[in-house]
Amino acid sequence: MRVNLPEKLYYSIGEVAKAFDVNTSLIRYWENEFDILKPKKNAKGNRKFTPEDIKNLEFIYHLVKERGFTLEGAKTHLKEKGRETLDNFEIVRKLEHIKQELIKIKNQL
Repeated sequence: MRVNLPEKLYYSIGEVAKAFDVNTSLIRYWENEFDILKPKKNAKGNRKFTPEDIKNLEFIYHLVKERGFTLEGAKTHLKEKGRETLDNFEIVRKLEHIKQELIKIKNQL
């Protein structure tokens, strides 16, 4: 899944939920369950997600929704593999994006 969000410093929980096609309650739940999710909160208590939070959410979404991990399994995977797995995930996503762009160019020729 590729999340299409405009380049901004902060995203509201509604924008994030819409981008991932999930309910805002699921985003709040994952925030409580996963230590790597730490969105900032403004004076009103509204969550503001950074691009780093979006990358972490994308990885959690991949583990839970695409690969079928349980929440406990995803937490264990993050603790054991940690940053290494997240970095590999980002590299694979970038390569997939490049592949799609190259296919578009090929089709235009």
